[in-house]
Amino acid sequence: MPDPRLEIQMLHDRVLVRILEGSGERRSSAGIVIPATAQVAKRLVWGEVFGVGQHARSVKVGDHVLLNPEEQYEVEVQGSTYLILRERDLHAVAAERAEHGTGLYL
Repeated sequence: MPDPRLEIQMLHDRVLVRILEGSGERRSSAGIVIPATAQVAKRLVWGEVFGVGQHARSVKVGDHVLLNPEEQYEVEVQGSTYLILRERDLHAVAAERAEHGTGLYL
């Protein structure tokens, strides 16, 4: 385990993401709680970006990103769990600075 005083720097196009709380469980429009385990298709989740490599072009620290949590590497840093993935594995970015958005908001 690295020295806890060392700063982590992501390499290349890698992105360090922490899944947002409540991303697994959801609520239907009628108010019914649907647990994360009740899935028919693969479910994408939102996460917050905590680090980016120097070759990541479309995402910055603090952005919220849409990703598949099952296909990534997991790491624990100071008691918190993060995912490490390539920028190309992200499906969407939610940020105030979006230039070509969908018209949908979180």
